[in-house]
Amino acid sequence: METRELRYFVAVAQELHFGRAAQRLGIAQPPLSRAIAQLERRLGVTLLERTSRAVALTEAGQVLLREGRAALDAVDAADRRTRRAATGGAGLVLVTKAGASSELLAKLLDAYAAEPGAVAVDVQLCGIGEQERLLRDGRADVALLHHPYDSMSGFDTELLTTEGQLALLPAGHPLTTRDSLRMADLRDVPDLPMPRWPRRDGTYPDGPGPEVRDNTQLLQLIALGRTLAVLPESVRSHVHDRIATVPVTDAPTVTTMIAWPPHSRSRALATLVRTASRL
Repeated sequence: METRELRYFVAVAQELHFGRAAQRLGIAQPPLSRAIAQLERRLGVTLLERTSRAVALTEAGQVLLREGRAALDAVDAADRRTRRAATGGAGLVLVTKAGASSELLAKLLDAYAAEPGAVAVDVQLCGIGEQERLLRDGRADVALLHHPYDSMSGFDTELLTTEGQLALLPAGHPLTTRDSLRMADLRDVPDLPMPRWPRRDGTYPDGPGPEVRDNTQLLQLIALGRTLAVLPESVRSHVHDRIATVPVTDAPTVTTMIAWPPHSRSRALATLVRTASRL
């Protein structure tokens, strides 16, 4: 298969509409239809079920969409990493979610800087779910990810820390007088709807809670009495006196992982991972 064919197929599989896919790709619809039909003939399978009203993925099409996106991500990552190397990008790009794992990251950077042969580390702070995408498409060399929120699929990983979670509430709220809470206590709290985080495609689910992009915005909304949240214990270092924290005994634990592409052969990256593991 050619990458061009894969890009055509992925566009159609995501749009489930040949006209919209052609517009997205900047080509006419007839050559797009011919390219997909040729791909199906070469593979000997039906990828798309077409009717006059709808387009749907077959089981084989679902597999190719998943595998094709991964292959295209790898091609794009190779392109970006090669260009970075050619322009003298000898350092490492580390991505992490803004407001998460701050204390761990500071310790890691200090410890790594003391290692022989350490290179410059460019830290990029991301919104929700962005660090995983930047690592996949080659704009980053290494990431701090958080299970169960981020996908580790396709990466090599090393476990760094595991922690419980806290309820963050406006100071003075009646629930802050409790020694601990359960997740059920935080559902349908009057005047404090749960925040809505963006999906992977950037859209927000429906609901009464405020739309939030990062922890900084979230903490401000909690302090203003507009929402509440359940976050890892390490967030305590960012909490000010207008926010109270209460342990949530049945919240899932959060595991911080350092993740990198499995094909990486960077000695600098290997040293950073070993340093993180020691911490």
